[in-house]
Parts: sequence; structure tokens; C-alpha cells
Amino acid sequence: MQNSPTPSTATSTATSPLRSVDARRVSGWNILVAMIALFISIPVLSVVSGVFIDASAVWQHLAETVLASYITNSISLMLGVGIGVTLIGVGTAWLVTMCQFPGSRVFTWALLLPLAAPAYILAYTYTDFLDFYGIVQSSLRSWFGWRGVKDYWFPNVRSLWGAITMLTLVLYPYVYLLARSAFLSQSTCTLEASRSLGCNPWNSFIKVALPLARPAIVTGVSLALMETLNDYATVQFFGVDTFTTGIYRTWFGMGERLAASQLAAFLLIFIFALIFLEKWSRGRAQYYQTNRRTQIFHKYRLHNWRAIAAVLACLIPLTLGFIIPGGVLLEMTLDNLDRVFDQRFWNFAQNSLTVSGLAAGVAVLLGLILAYGLRLQPTLGMQLATQTAAMGYAVPGSVIAVGILAPLGWFDNTVDAWSRSALNYSTGLLLSGTIFALTFAYLVRFLALSFGAIGSSLTNIKPSLDDAARSLGHSTLGTLRRVHVPLLWKGLLTAAILVFVDVMKELSATLIIRPFNFDTLAVHVYNLAADERLVEASGSALAIVVVGLVPVVVLSWHMERRD
Repeated sequence: MQNSPTPSTATSTATSPLRSVDARRVSGWNILVAMIALFISIPVLSVVSGVFIDASAVWQHLAETVLASYITNSISLMLGVGIGVTLIGVGTAWLVTMCQFPGSRVFTWALLLPLAAPAYILAYTYTDFLDFYGIVQSSLRSWFGWRGVKDYWFPNVRSLWGAITMLTLVLYPYVYLLARSAFLSQSTCTLEASRSLGCNPWNSFIKVALPLARPAIVTGVSLALMETLNDYATVQFFGVDTFTTGIYRTWFGMGERLAASQLAAFLLIFIFALIFLEKWSRGRAQYYQTNRRTQIFHKYRLHNWRAIAAVLACLIPLTLGFIIPGGVLLEMTLDNLDRVFDQRFWNFAQNSLTVSGLAAGVAVLLGLILAYGLRLQPTLGMQLATQTAAMGYAVPGSVIAVGILAPLGWFDNTVDAWSRSALNYSTGLLLSGTIFALTFAYLVRFLALSFGAIGSSLTNIKPSLDDAARSLGHSTLGTLRRVHVPLLWKGLLTAAILVFVDVMKELSATLIIRPFNFDTLAVHVYNLAADERLVEASGSALAIVVVGLVPVVVLSWHMERRD
């Protein structure tokens, strides 16, 4: 007589097929994540491969003429912006976090507002504001009776220091945000102990708070410097030759694709150096916080001249980085409504909304796949694949553009040559100069934002929910669709907003890759500003700033809730 299976045996027999199915699906998910990582890394691999192609003649010409200025200006720009964002970001973060003075609660969120305005918009606005016929110099001539430039000296904003100032004013919030978060997370007991040992506020800041916040500060400065190297419009408008302007000029002005690729590869050296510096700083940090903020920290109360100095320290960057340029743009727009909001504006706005919405949707989908794949198997290989897919945010848009056009051009020419020989028909350009190429560039550049927002939200979902869904017979895909996505809607929305807004502001990659006769608001502003038609550009620039306010407002709201 055949024995019936024991309960344990029956359970094992019943569950083993499900486990093998789940294993196959997880393996399929790994392959999907690896394919996404490979697809996103194509531009970087293309640029790196260009180093090994001989372009010695053109490269020698660049080395003898402009390469030294590219290196010098890029390093000078990085040094100036690095010092500026560190001083403003760390100083204001300490003041609003640890000190109490008039308006400190307002400055907590208001100091983030300059994030909404791209540096190139500030450059255009201040050029109009400070030039010979602008309101500042016109007022000075009226007050002092000066007639021309021979009667007085006024600094030229279109210079290296002007570019450093514009980039500093819009990028210091990166350092401010991370430094303030680090100050908030520091142990109250540690800071109170420094007081009990006789440290005044300045000594507590220098000897205790600043060393503890160093990794966060270095990360914020690294992000600001990466954005500095990515900038094209500001330095081009101010006549400062950097690698980004050189790449654009070499590709389109000289028609030398290989030389442009090698310049892009040279620029990647700076980017990888910044990434290594940031990783090294976090790896070297040996500071531990044994106590969180378990008690209320008694803020330093500032009075008299100290309170005035604190207000000015917070008000000056806010005024220069947002209030003045925003006010100038608003005044220009209101005085010229018919000229700025014409049919062309709405066409460009539609183009911007189209590509921004498309890129945001695809980025959310890919970011969800990457984040969920990492949740299923947090192995070293999966972490490497997801980090590879997210590395594009550190790569300048001009480098991404060069890395995309080269392989797409090779693909189009190969298909066209085959079609001519086999079918006697020319296919032309299939992918180059299309919405596909432009969206691909945006995905490479901003997929990290989507992956980061979704991944952080996914970590808040308890693993027990996955186990419960599996016990009810749901597959990995079914668990994602029925359990995780409904719980992730805030993270998905945040990811979509971040990508949407950054695509709206993106200029360097858009200028190179956009389809013929397809201009976005950012390109429209750039073209008008290049023709010195700043009044007509004001409406489009103001629209970009208003859209950029959305994530800043959301971030400020979260900061207020946390306080």
C-alpha cells in the first residue's frame, strides 16, 4: 500500500514549482535591469571609446590654441563656485538651524527659492539689469551727472567673475539643503557638551558642528560643481571658454566629431574626480552620533548687530538669486504681454510640455523597474547595474549629446548604406535629430532623479507586505502592481515632477540634439538672449522659473513639516 505524503512533503511539493517560477521571474528582472543599465550607459561608453581613435591633427590644433584656456577657465570656475556655494550654503544653514533671529523661520524655506531659476536666466536678467542702459547704470548717471563710460568705472558682468556669481547664486541651495539636514541630525548632547566646556557659538560651529557635517557639505559642493561643469548658456553668454562651449564649437563650428568626443572625454575626467572626491569623503568620515535630537536644542538668540548681520547674510543671496531677477522678469513680462505671449510662445511651450511629459513618464517607468529590481535582489551586481544606470546625472548634457549622436549617426549611416545597396532606397536619418534621441538624452541625464525618489519611497514599505502577497499567490510583477504601486504614488509623483522640471530647464543637450525646427522654451530664451532681445525672452524665462518653483515649494513644505 502506497503511503500518503506527509504534510511537510505535500507543502514542499506544492511550493517548489512556485519558487522556481519566482526564481525565473527574478532572473528575468535582473536581465531587464542589466539591459536598462547598458542602454543608459551607451553615451558614456561612446565618449570613452572616442579617446582611442586617432584625431591627432585636430587635437594638436586645439592644444596649441584653446585647450589651455578651457582647462584654466573650467578650474577657475569650479574654484570660484566651490568657495561661493560653501560660504553661502553652510553659513545660512547654520544660521537658520542653530540661531534665532527675526525672519529665521521664513528664511528656512525661502533660501531654497533660487533653485527654481537656471543660471542662464539670471545671466540674461542681470545683463539687462546692469548694462549701460540698464536701470542701475542709468540711475547712477542720473544721480551723479555722469554722461558716459569715461566718467566712471562699472564692473563688466560678462566675465569670469560674473559667471561665477550667477552660478553661485543658483547652486548654493545644494549645499544649504544638505548642510542644514546634517546640522539637524547632529546630537543635541554633543552641542550642549561643547557649550558646557566653554565654547561660544563660533567655536561650537568650527570645532563640533562643521567637522560632523563635512561629508554632507562635500556632497553638496560636488553636486554644485557638477552642475557648473554642465553649464553652457551662462558661460557662452558671458564669453568664458570652457569645455562645454568648446565641445559645442568643435562639433558644430569645426565639424570635428572625434575631437569633440575627445574633449567630452577630457571633461569626464573632472566629473569622475568629483565623484571620487565625494565617495572618498564619505568613506573617510568616522564621526558617529550616539544620540539623536531627543531633546529640544536651545537656539542661540541673536540681538542687536548680530541679528542684523544674520538677516543680511540670509537676505542678500535670496535677493540676488531670486527676488531681483524674478522681479525684473515679471516687470518685463507685464509691460510687454502682447510681445512675449504670442503664438510662438505657445508653440514652444507645447514642445517643452511634450518632451518633458514624455521623458518624465518613461523615467518613472524605468526608475520603478530599477528600484524594484534592487529590492528583489540587493546583490553587488544589481547595485552596480542600478548605479550605472543612475550615473548620467553627473555627466554634463553636452557630453551626453556627443555620446548619443555618435552611435545614432553610425546606426543611421549603416542602415542607409544597406538600404541603398539592397533596395536602392535611402532611409535618411532614422534616429538622429528626432524626439527619440532627445528623450534618450533626457533619460540618461535625469534617470537618477526618478530612481532616487522611487527607491527612497520603496524602502519605507515593509518586506512583510511582499511575503504576504507571495503567500496569497501573487507573482513578483503582481506584487508590484497590486501592492507597491498604490503605496508608492507619492514617490512616483515626486519622481515625475523632478524629471519634468529639470527637462524644462535643460539647455545644453537640447541645443545639440533637438530635431530641426523644434525649439523648447529654454532654447527660445537662449536664441532671443543671443540676439539681445531680452524683453521678448522674459515671458519664456518667467514660465521656466514658475515651473521650477513647484519642486522647491514641495521641498520647502516637507522641511517645514520636519521642523
